Amino acid sequence: MSNNVSGYVKKDLPKSLTNFGVILLVIGLIAGIAGYFIDTQRAAFGYLSSFMFLASLGVGSLFLMALEFIAGADWSVPFRRVSEFIGSLLPLLLILVIPLILNMHNLFHWTDKEAVLQDRMLQSKSPYLNISFFVIRVFVILIVWNLFYFFLVRNSHKQDQSKDQSFLRKNIIASGLFMPVFAVTISIFAVDFMMSLEPHWYSTMFGVYYFSGTVWCALAALTLYTVKLKENGYLHPKINTDHYYSLGTLLFAFTCFWGYIAFSQYMLIWYADIPEENFWFLHRWEGGWAALSILLILIHFIIPFFALLSHKAKTNPARLKFMSIWILAAHFIDVYWLVMPNMSNVSSGYFFSWIDIAYLLTAIGLVIILFNYNSKKYNMVPTGDPKLERGLEFSLHEREIAAHE
Repeated sequence: MSNNVSGYVKKDLPKSLTNFGVILLVIGLIAGIAGYFIDTQRAAFGYLSSFMFLASLGVGSLFLMALEFIAGADWSVPFRRVSEFIGSLLPLLLILVIPLILNMHNLFHWTDKEAVLQDRMLQSKSPYLNISFFVIRVFVILIVWNLFYFFLVRNSHKQDQSKDQSFLRKNIIASGLFMPVFAVTISIFAVDFMMSLEPHWYSTMFGVYYFSGTVWCALAALTLYTVKLKENGYLHPKINTDHYYSLGTLLFAFTCFWGYIAFSQYMLIWYADIPEENFWFLHRWEGGWAALSILLILIHFIIPFFALLSHKAKTNPARLKFMSIWILAAHFIDVYWLVMPNMSNVSSGYFFSWIDIAYLLTAIGLVIILFNYNSKKYNMVPTGDPKLERGLEFSLHEREIAAHE
């Protein structure tokens, strides 16, 4: 226990939670290694699905941190550390990406030199789709994300000690620089790792599609951790239903945004009916993939839309926790739906394998372990942020009165 700082008392999370994360990590690693020797290609695609899910959590959390700084928001300050802790996945991505690079031939058709020589379209794309340039792009993007993450988090932690407001100004400037960089890099990242799995297909909306799911996923993780931590006394006691409502509203907004982007991408391709575009969707309406495509519409849009529609739902802690877990699962299924149909031995139809979720267990274990590690090392509340008190006193009722006045 530490001294009370602005009403906040630091407490360590239960050791049993870390142990649970370690168990998931070990089980996932053992299953993943076994899956790799049983079906190497399937394991590579399953690993890619989990990697992109973790990337969503990491860079999505970084985006939420930067958004708070650049928007001058105060209501989210009391639990910004949750995003900072989840964002600590970003340094790990530099290591976790190595197995993907070593298995590029199991993932990407365009790495086959003989296939490129026989395909004029792949030849025309080879200046971009080649192994050397791909590896350079991947590491440049991950390093850039990590540089912004370390800068923002370092200033946040230093501010806890010094209370110096200049750190806040530095973070605002850095966040302003990050936003356009983020827009470009996340699009390239999505195109490289997922759209290029089918190099003949293209969509100008694919980057935005992945972005919408990424932020939705990071918001869900932020909401789940915030509500659970507040209920168990690990966050500031002044966090209230108005904070919950704001989180619920953002979850609802990005549910609608993802639905809009997903429908727009599908509608434009359907309306144009160009063979170079529509085959990608037609492939996902073959065999068992059709059932998964319909399921995705239900679990990723229709059910979350109605579950978060009312004011009461957005302020109900139990509903928010349940829907946060639902949304995290829905995003993984979305990434899975983007990745797995491109695997050659499931091209004729969908079938499930335990290998597909082996690495997901590892991913969940990593998130739990990293969060617990950071929670012991740092305050869960940014006690040095000058906006903290305003954030704790946040009231939607007072904002509505001020707006009317």
